[in-house]
Amino acid sequence: MRDFSYSRAETLDAARAAAARSGAMLIAGGTTLLDLAKCGVAAPETVIDITRLPGLADISVGADGARIGALATMADAAGHASLRAAFPAAVEALDLAASAQIRNMASVGGNLLQRTRCAYFRDPAAYPACNKRRPGSGCAAIGGVTRNHAVLGVSDHCIALYPGDFAVALVALGATVHLGDRSVPVEDFFLEPGPTPDRETVLAPGELITAISLPASKAAAHSTYLKVRDRQSYEFASASAAVALDLHEDGRTVREIRVALGGVATKPWRAREVEDALRGRPLTEAVVRAAAELAMIGALAQGGNAYKIDLAPRVVARAILKVGGLA
Repeated sequence: MRDFSYSRAETLDAARAAAARSGAMLIAGGTTLLDLAKCGVAAPETVIDITRLPGLADISVGADGARIGALATMADAAGHASLRAAFPAAVEALDLAASAQIRNMASVGGNLLQRTRCAYFRDPAAYPACNKRRPGSGCAAIGGVTRNHAVLGVSDHCIALYPGDFAVALVALGATVHLGDRSVPVEDFFLEPGPTPDRETVLAPGELITAISLPASKAAAHSTYLKVRDRQSYEFASASAAVALDLHEDGRTVREIRVALGGVATKPWRAREVEDALRGRPLTEAVVRAAAELAMIGALAQGGNAYKIDLAPRVVARAILKVGGLA
């Protein structure tokens, strides 16, 4: 880790101005930045502490929805009773993420911006070829050990997996991320790698996440997050699914459904084909399992991650059946 200067932003405008400078990086909980600095991936010249910015740790829930300040900790959001009642998938995703110690430190804004756990990305000394770190250098993961890499949204330039849980639930819940002067649906906030995998989000220089808002709906209140992983604690998803479901008055026909996938793509992945196949249909196990197979349209395996193509539809089906009361 190289030496860096430190300053504390007292206002949002000051934080934006500081973040726009070359070599500057923001820090809140620090669970991502410090880890990347130790790995030799991040080497900021200046670190700007934003933990004291006023109002950015507030959480409010009302009839129209919820607003979570970017500096609220994962633990605070997960422990918010009204948030759990109105948006269970979001809270379940937070409960299943990281360790209790990290959840007590990490901010929800920082959680959205966490970087990939690709071993090639995080070991620059052993693997200098990484288009996320050094654009144009190549992708060491392609042709390497790929068990924990993406099968959706990949490109010839990058197959690194987006590792988070919370953002997957937010996509299924139709959440919006607020960047100060503009707001972006969480689904559109993240970018597929394409030819520029070093650009992971739509954040522009000088922008920072200020809050996340979630619109209230019957589907959001009837939602769940299911995560399958190699071990039951402190592990990233092999495949996960967030589902928000609203049924017609008959209690069996799908009025509205939103499905998002984690653990399988380069960004939180909206499974629109699954949604379209279920909307207006009776919710039966046969219908659900057939629709869930559509989640892997466009999937591309790279050796060891081929199992995700079989696993993900099963996770999607199980999540839908669970929230639909059929499992």
